[in-house]
Amino acid sequence: MSENAGKGVLRDAIEKHLATTLDINRFRDYCPNGLQVEGRSHVIRVVSGVTANLAMLEAAVAVKADMVLVHHGYFWRGEDPRVVGHRQRRLKLLLEHEINLFAYHLPLDGHPELGNNAQLAKVLGFEPNGYFGEQDLGWLGSASVKTVGELAERVEQALGRQPMIIGEPDQLIGRIAWCTGAAQNAMEAAIAAGATAYLSGEISEQTVHLARESGVAYLACGHHATERYGVQALGEHLAQQFGIWHRFIDIHNPV
Repeated sequence: MSENAGKGVLRDAIEKHLATTLDINRFRDYCPNGLQVEGRSHVIRVVSGVTANLAMLEAAVAVKADMVLVHHGYFWRGEDPRVVGHRQRRLKLLLEHEINLFAYHLPLDGHPELGNNAQLAKVLGFEPNGYFGEQDLGWLGSASVKTVGELAERVEQALGRQPMIIGEPDQLIGRIAWCTGAAQNAMEAAIAAGATAYLSGEISEQTVHLARESGVAYLACGHHATERYGVQALGEHLAQQFGIWHRFIDIHNPV
């Protein structure tokens, strides 16, 4: 979208719109969803990305952004609350440049159109047909591929990285389940829902045993790689809704 003229859009209007669009009060989450760091009152330029790390914030400063929109923000439950070290450097940069930080975690995972799981389905060519797991965050569906090997090839081509596979390449698959990010612990729920293959971002030691013993293939496709698409879609949604400038910035992360 072209850059909006004048003072831009009220930050409070964006906050209200996103709260309603993502239905943030529906989710039990591990962090606050919405405005996490307050900056200037009007927004013209928005930068989106997966995580509000220092490199992301520096890129936002470089393009004179008024707002940073991320999936992984700050103030996670149980983390050290002190503003020291890397936390101090990140917050200092935001406050010095009066940049608003908006973060949406589970509400972005769960949105039926703009969410991470919905967007990953589009990228991988899946046909969704159901949900599973806690808060219905996991998705179920089908794909035109017939084997685990074909599914892995599609993931590699679409996401630009080779997934870790627990299962045999010639193993036949039917119903597929997926949940982006660190959702490997949802595999038991995926199996109970009838999945023959499960995709997520990360993998744990116990995931290997569960896949082997259940006969359900598991593909670890990358936490960052699987969660690049929801925040992009949300940023573009804001650009179209309010007529403001948006750019997605991908800070590489091999995990």
